[in-house]
Amino acid sequence: MFAELHVSSGQREEDHTESKNVLTLNTFIKCKSSHGNTAISKTVKSEIDTNVKPLGEKVKETTKTASYMGIILIGIGVTATLFYAVFNELFSSKSPNNVYTKAMKRCLNDPRVEDRLGTPITAFGEETRRGRRQHVSHLLYEKDGVKHLRMKFYLQGSRNKGTVQLDMSENSSGNYEYRFLFVEINDFAGSTIVIEDNRQNLPTGL
Repeated sequence: MFAELHVSSGQREEDHTESKNVLTLNTFIKCKSSHGNTAISKTVKSEIDTNVKPLGEKVKETTKTASYMGIILIGIGVTATLFYAVFNELFSSKSPNNVYTKAMKRCLNDPRVEDRLGTPITAFGEETRRGRRQHVSHLLYEKDGVKHLRMKFYLQGSRNKGTVQLDMSENSSGNYEYRFLFVEINDFAGSTIVIEDNRQNLPTGL
């Protein structure tokens, strides 16, 4: 009987100790969990606070981005202007380069020019004192509200040299047409080969 009571008392003490231990473990876990949540909360809060930038810094970044965009747009505008100028110079029918090319072909294909100058014939612009050939001389001018283009270049054949004189005026369609185109032969006779002459029908120039 006493043995049974002793055992029961011992079991109660063990059960009480286990309950106490379980309580202590639960309390430790809760405290640990609470501290862990606090640490996580602090970490998240710290990250959020770090990523948020002051208003002044945002304004500076926006201004910098706008400046870069402005520079890029200016660059695109300058490039487009240059491309237009080059395209207009090379491909426009009214450009001095195209006027020179067409006039030169007309002169070289004229049998009278071939006969007087001799083949092969070379076309070129003004010459410097050292003999260097420069761009073709031309003049853009306006008279009585009509735009004109005057040009001079040279032809060199195997026998003689010639000077090409031409003048063009803008018609009602906005295109150039010849007032005159002729070749002055640099020989003793000083003869002139008239390739085209419309001065009686078109407005007068210089």
